[in-house]
Amino acid sequence: MPNDQINLTNQFLIAMPGMADPTFSGTVVYLCEHSERGAIGLVINRPTDIDLQALFERLDLKLEIEPLAHQPVYFGGPVQTERGFVLHEASGAQYTSSLAVPGGLEMTTSKDVLEAVAQGSGPNRFLLTLGHSGWGAGQLEDEIARNGWLTVAADPMIVFDVPPAQRFEAALSLLGVSASMLSGEAGHA
Repeated sequence: MPNDQINLTNQFLIAMPGMADPTFSGTVVYLCEHSERGAIGLVINRPTDIDLQALFERLDLKLEIEPLAHQPVYFGGPVQTERGFVLHEASGAQYTSSLAVPGGLEMTTSKDVLEAVAQGSGPNRFLLTLGHSGWGAGQLEDEIARNGWLTVAADPMIVFDVPPAQRFEAALSLLGVSASMLSGEAGHA
């Protein structure tokens, strides 16, 4: 593997109009990890019809924070869809299974973060997904080369402060483009 490998950790992947996989059409993915072994990320703009209260009831957790009850649970991707992934700001708290994204957010997969959220002591800003997005070695690079994704440095404000329906356009605006400017065709010089 060459040393000039791109590292897209802490970046948004923005699905291009020509995205062949309908699972990812119109999505923005926050990349939590990218290496020569592959990549893992979470879709941040696809809320499901499940809210936190419903999910917490399934897990036998009582959600103490009423304003969070109707916050949506998101579709994070097609891998391990029965498992929860919490994307959150670094809080200084130690959870059993967290991945600190260099220069970015944290992704926690252990139930203790949900218990902390339920009790009001969890991260202040978080997004909970069911499932994640994963790519094998070289797969993401190949999809980017085939005009499947645009990439841009992630902005946590888009993850936490922008309404889900506006996150795709907000991520594109980081590149200075809008959806109407995109083409599904790969360009040639």
